[in-house]
Amino acid sequence: MPGPIMHAAGPPWGDGTWAGWDPDARPRRVSRPLRLWIPVVLSALVQLPTAVWIVRLDQPEPLVAVLTIALALVGPAALVAARRFPGPVAAFVAVATVVALLVSPDGGPPPLAFAFALASAVVRGARVWAWASLAGAWAIALALAAFGAGDAWPPPRMIGTTFGLLLAVGAGELIRTRRDRMDAFRAAAARRRASAAEEERLRIARELHDVLAHSLSQINVQAGVGLHLAETQPEKATEALAAIKQASKTALDDVRSVLGVLRADGEAAPRSPQPGLDGIAALVAATGVPGAEVQFVDELEGATVPAAVGAASYRIVQEALTNVARHGAEVTRVEVRLSRDGDALRVRVHDDGRVDAFEPGRGLLGMRERVERLGGSFDVSADHGFGIDARIPFTGGAG
Repeated sequence: MPGPIMHAAGPPWGDGTWAGWDPDARPRRVSRPLRLWIPVVLSALVQLPTAVWIVRLDQPEPLVAVLTIALALVGPAALVAARRFPGPVAAFVAVATVVALLVSPDGGPPPLAFAFALASAVVRGARVWAWASLAGAWAIALALAAFGAGDAWPPPRMIGTTFGLLLAVGAGELIRTRRDRMDAFRAAAARRRASAAEEERLRIARELHDVLAHSLSQINVQAGVGLHLAETQPEKATEALAAIKQASKTALDDVRSVLGVLRADGEAAPRSPQPGLDGIAALVAATGVPGAEVQFVDELEGATVPAAVGAASYRIVQEALTNVARHGAEVTRVEVRLSRDGDALRVRVHDDGRVDAFEPGRGLLGMRERVERLGGSFDVSADHGFGIDARIPFTGGAG
């Protein structure tokens, strides 16, 4: 019987051919070694030559000269560990920058390594380390300037350096935000794929159940008739075998059609149309209910309905007849009636059998689910027999 309720899902806005980008694909990124070494090399190429130039111009004491050059190398060297320890590296480079400001002539070279360390810390999720390191270094620099120890860093340079470091942190925040958004898009796309795959599996399971339950019930009924009449009326037994052959052939064709979507690309999948209103008459004619007459009344007068409405009507009739054949008691007459009810198609299947207390099974729940998915209504009656009454809007399969 039909599976749990499924909701139709289409491609969300922003996806598909016209999206302009693929949310499932990771953006092209620089390789990991380059992402590690580019900041190291750039900061070293800026800070080391600048430190050597400062030492050459100011001619400080040898110890100060060595410290200036060493501090210019410490920051770039520390960036090598930024991938594994982004927060501590940002704090360490902040300390090295403050020490260079304090001991190096002219305040030392521009702290490019500190900017890279801050951006790296933010991108890798160590925001607290980055902002704390920047705030701490800035507070110490202000304190040194207030006490006259920071004459090498006049206000314009301090303001420019602060602005540059804030830009580095902002760039890191921008990259991190973009990365988080892309991860969220990929996760949402993965959830959509999983949901679509689950809905497709449920749809296939539901279709297979409807096909197999009906066909196997008919095969079982005809086999029982054949066994009962094999000796007394062999010609009737032959007719039962022919009916079994036809039912099994129809079941195989339907199964191949349903499972065609599972074939690998390049294989020849069946292209048979989905069953609809045109097939209901043949379905009723091929259905046998022991001891009962099955009648089909078509009051639609050739009305055209959407394919989804026709397919749902076919499956509802198929499941209803299967239930009568399997569970009906003292049934002598079954009527299948198709009619127009305003702007809707009405499908009624009623038998005159005895109705005992029952609980709605998966078959009834599946029929109700099919109808409600298309915006219709589904009712069950147990007066003077058992019947189902489905009303499906003609617009249920449109759009």
